[in-house]
Amino acid sequence: MSSNPTAPQDAAAPDSRTPDARSQDVRTPDAQPDDRHQFETSTQLDPPSVNSRPLSATASADEAVLDEIAQRVLWIATAMIDAANRGRENPDGVKVGGHQSSSASMVGIMTALWFSELTAADRVSVKPHASPVLHAINYLLGDLDEKYLTTLRSKGGLQPYPSRAKDPDTVDFSTGSVGIGATAPLWAALSHRYVREHFPQAPEAGRFYSLLGDAEMDEGAVWEAIIDPEVRQLGEAVWIVDLNRQSLDRIIPDVQIARLQGMFAAADWQVLTCKWGARIQGLFAGTGGQAFEQRMTDMPNEEYQRILRSHPDEVAERLLAGVEDAEESGLRALVESLTPRELAEVVRDLGGHDISQLLGTFAQIDDTRPTVIFAYTIKGRGLATEGHPNNHSAQLTESQMRELAEISGMDLAAPRQRFDADSPAGKLCAATASRLARQPIADEAVGAIPDELEWSHKQVTSTQATLGRFLSDLKRAVPEVADRVVTLSPDVATSTNLGGWINKTGVWSLTGRHDWFSDDRERVLKWQEVSGGQHIELGIAEVNLVSLAGELGATYSRWGQPLIPIATIYDPFINRALEPWTFGMYAGGQSIMVGTPSGVTLAPEGGAHQSFNTPSVTMEIPELVAWEPAFAQDLEWTMLEAMKSIGVPGGHSAYFRLSTRPVDQSIAGLPEDPVLLARRREHAVAGGYRISEHPAYEDEVVLVGVGAMMTEVVAAARALAERGITAGVVCLTSPDLVFRSVQDRHRVAAGERSAIAEALFPADYPAPLVTVIDGHPHTLAFLAGVRGDRTVNLGVTQFGQASSVSEAYRLHGIDAGSIERAAMDVVGR
Repeated sequence: MSSNPTAPQDAAAPDSRTPDARSQDVRTPDAQPDDRHQFETSTQLDPPSVNSRPLSATASADEAVLDEIAQRVLWIATAMIDAANRGRENPDGVKVGGHQSSSASMVGIMTALWFSELTAADRVSVKPHASPVLHAINYLLGDLDEKYLTTLRSKGGLQPYPSRAKDPDTVDFSTGSVGIGATAPLWAALSHRYVREHFPQAPEAGRFYSLLGDAEMDEGAVWEAIIDPEVRQLGEAVWIVDLNRQSLDRIIPDVQIARLQGMFAAADWQVLTCKWGARIQGLFAGTGGQAFEQRMTDMPNEEYQRILRSHPDEVAERLLAGVEDAEESGLRALVESLTPRELAEVVRDLGGHDISQLLGTFAQIDDTRPTVIFAYTIKGRGLATEGHPNNHSAQLTESQMRELAEISGMDLAAPRQRFDADSPAGKLCAATASRLARQPIADEAVGAIPDELEWSHKQVTSTQATLGRFLSDLKRAVPEVADRVVTLSPDVATSTNLGGWINKTGVWSLTGRHDWFSDDRERVLKWQEVSGGQHIELGIAEVNLVSLAGELGATYSRWGQPLIPIATIYDPFINRALEPWTFGMYAGGQSIMVGTPSGVTLAPEGGAHQSFNTPSVTMEIPELVAWEPAFAQDLEWTMLEAMKSIGVPGGHSAYFRLSTRPVDQSIAGLPEDPVLLARRREHAVAGGYRISEHPAYEDEVVLVGVGAMMTEVVAAARALAERGITAGVVCLTSPDLVFRSVQDRHRVAAGERSAIAEALFPADYPAPLVTVIDGHPHTLAFLAGVRGDRTVNLGVTQFGQASSVSEAYRLHGIDAGSIERAAMDVVGR
């Protein structure tokens, strides 16, 4: 036996202690005997079959058909992974992988759900490692072409984890980011409730299921979601936890199931448990059954897994080991009344593999509140790797695959057979496919979004204040577009200037609440929670915020009703929520995130709230445009431009980094001439524009600024002019778009390409650059490559501290004086 516990998939030494009918040539770690008893292990016994069909002890003919389908699903899913690893050329030499054992534990649950419970209106999130099971079911239902069954984890084929955007068959939710895919159905359910209340023509929905592994319960996103006050109203939400008690590296020492149940119950969820199969429950009810149930219940997870890996002839002795009253309680008599094979089968009889028990549990779901079902399972159930502590990535060998094929009534040479159409299983597959068939959804459009609004802006204002004014003006200017806007905030609505919008539209909640302050004349904000409101307030949980924003931004593709989600968040905290928001975009969600206040410009708040890397990290995300407008008119133009790409096929999300610093709008130098003003808008929405009145060929140095720094940049340019140095001034609204322009300038293609980089930095008139951003300076370092200019990049490279704005700028070297000195240095003065 191997001493390497990390590679159970590699070698081929037979283990005579396996309970499986197939020859066990999966490499296993050295076994340690139970601390309470030393066992004599025979190496000469032929292990009898334990995992052969049926998977559960069914009584009715209908359930027997479900068991037959479950075994076929197990086979196809396992063969799919086998084909990806053994049946496909691998020129790279990199392990393809797959999760045969993790898939196997979900087979009973998913078979019972799909072939007996689901309706066409239901939506299901499938745990990442059960992707092959989902595809196997879709194949049996005719929703997946046979050619894809050999393409798992290959280019253009089936994705490693369910992908709504990239898989060829029906996938309701993308999963793979642990915890995020599990919670997505909650936010999808909430989004559907919002859509139906505001647009009654949207199609109805059924239940929203999450199938998740028990290891996902470690994720904070799970608990942030279940305690949200609105979630407790979602009776259509059902979670089914695959409780196989194994994670990637280990057997989980203590699942603490009672504590988990209590935490869900405290959040007002219905808690159901599907623990034992019908066969073992029958024994529990007989003589000695109480002691047997107590022994099985008290047994540590590690001991249970060890029994699963034991030869059937050892199981009785292991069960009785250390039980002092085995004679008096009747436990010994019960155990000895069963053959070794029967006993080995019984200890495996868990509810998560028993179709009848699963269906009975589903029947208990209370649709008035969210439900969680803990379904006890065995990782690798039905495979030679069953219960192995290191079976996470284990692959069955060819001989094991042949034996599984024999048990499944299949042939390894022809592994992808559907059921005969006239067979009971074939008829059930056809009936299920018909029942789950979804009708096409009629798509509606947001409406025409204007290029600009008709009202002027205050002479001195901040971009954050402009956001609130913009939303109010939008409601007046284009109400049909504003009706599609929904704002969100994690308890920072007022501090991010959404107060005016909230006063106009109200706060949406599933159950309206009485406003006890409605008669308070001194209150400026009217916090009216009504069904028609267009603001959703969440608790201080940024992961919930971006997850809901993503699902609100997916309603156009789910229900044919587009929304424009605009979420506000303090800029430094986008880092906390960046991964779930990014994953939401990968899953097809389109939203606008507003990070404000931002940078060390938020000086008095100190380093805990001052941000520095957000301009860079947000411009590195696919399907996202990062903006940082400096002036009110820029924000209006760019926000309207961003809204045009929300809720449409092929659209993208947007990130706006705003500031609370009041800025004199006159320094933007808005042209009065309509033609020049239109040109300014075109440049602004393309990524930036020149403020300088003189032509580019007169530049001795070019000062490039972003956002709130434009006040210092313009001041430095004026100071340089007094010294006889002509400084051009470039204001970037989106370094992201300018970078893309640089990347694309040598690309030969028929599609449109932006020339904004060349327009801002014409190749015929090179000049040294000084870039300034209230963020990390490397964000703009790429500008040196536009035409090979000498460049000095100024920005924030240290944690901040509480101070005044001017002190913060001097501390980080981004004040007007520092910009002026950098310009003089780079021009040699």
